[in-house]
Amino acid sequence: MHRLNAWLRRHPVVVDSAWALIVLVFGVLVALEQTDIDGNRVTGPAMWVGLAIAVILPFMMAVRRRRPDLTTAVAVALGLSQVAGRIEPGVSSAAYLVFAYTGAAFGRAWTSRLALAASLSAGSLTVWRLVPSPDGTNDTLTRRVALAALMTTPFVLCWAWGRLTRVRRAYLVELEDRAARLERERDAQAQVAVAAERARIARELHDVVAHNVSVMIVQADGAAYVMDSSPQQTKEALGTIAATGRQALAEMRRLLGVLRTADTTGEYVPQPGVEELPDLLEQVRTAGLPVEFSSTGEVRDLPRGLELTVYRIVQEALTNVRKHGGPDANAKVSVDFRDSDLEVLVEDDGRGSTRDQLSGGTDGLGHGLIGMRERVGMVSGSLDVGPRPGGGFRIRAVLPLKVSK
Repeated sequence: MHRLNAWLRRHPVVVDSAWALIVLVFGVLVALEQTDIDGNRVTGPAMWVGLAIAVILPFMMAVRRRRPDLTTAVAVALGLSQVAGRIEPGVSSAAYLVFAYTGAAFGRAWTSRLALAASLSAGSLTVWRLVPSPDGTNDTLTRRVALAALMTTPFVLCWAWGRLTRVRRAYLVELEDRAARLERERDAQAQVAVAAERARIARELHDVVAHNVSVMIVQADGAAYVMDSSPQQTKEALGTIAATGRQALAEMRRLLGVLRTADTTGEYVPQPGVEELPDLLEQVRTAGLPVEFSSTGEVRDLPRGLELTVYRIVQEALTNVRKHGGPDANAKVSVDFRDSDLEVLVEDDGRGSTRDQLSGGTDGLGHGLIGMRERVGMVSGSLDVGPRPGGGFRIRAVLPLKVSK
């Protein structure tokens, strides 16, 4: 039964056609036996007009949803013709109630107003033309007015029902549109979140791979150069390569941990922060790049996201110095804790800016500087990158701090 009801709701024309068929059969039968107001059987043209009405009204009932304006207007014209010709209403006249509903529910504005006007005047016109004239007494006139009001009420109620259906349908359409908009917004937010996560993972991969691999390459080149003349230095270089490889592997495992479930993330090392800067600088010095470090201001605890940003900026900047600064380059790193922000400054006295260095990429694709800008932007900071006065290169990041009491 539920499937049948659902199918009928999806195919309302079938229901309309079934009702139209019933009205057609009974309407034709009644039209053949139609009598006038004097009780005489209707014959001749009047009978054919009644039969035409009995056929036309059911046909319009079957197509009323597809052509609501046309069928309502034709129904009003037929009703007026029936009243003007003083043709007694039969079973098919019940279809006029359907068209009062149709004009209000599915028609345009003018169709709805036409249906309302016809509904309000239906009772009065019917009583005026088809009910015998009063004998002049007030009692009979009162009954005629009451009869007209009684006959008008079903038409007005059908029109009001149609109007309510229109409002309800518009409300449902609005709800569907709102649900569709919310679904599209949810999908868009999900895509933005996925893109942000992919960018974050890409930044982490670039920082880990670019820094550690560059250190390993420098040490491997040095070991190959002194392999015959200084076995001890070769051994130290190989030890540095092994330690750097283990550190890179640990960071890669931590990074891959974000792609796993929450109960396995505890197996991975924490993200590096400001505390790990001395180890990073020592690693860079071991790789052959002299680095000076200074810190000013009152050192305070920072959010982990901000600490990771500081660490990655210094790491990427020093990687760029090793890549582009030349063999005699020196670097200087300073961290300044101020009242409302934190300044990170990395300078070198190498060969100055090159196209690769300005693009920010140790891979020539600009991923390094892009990653730096994205990290700084995520904490609402600012980044200044460019040649250093007097030669060399300079990276300056200002990161806002939230003072905790």
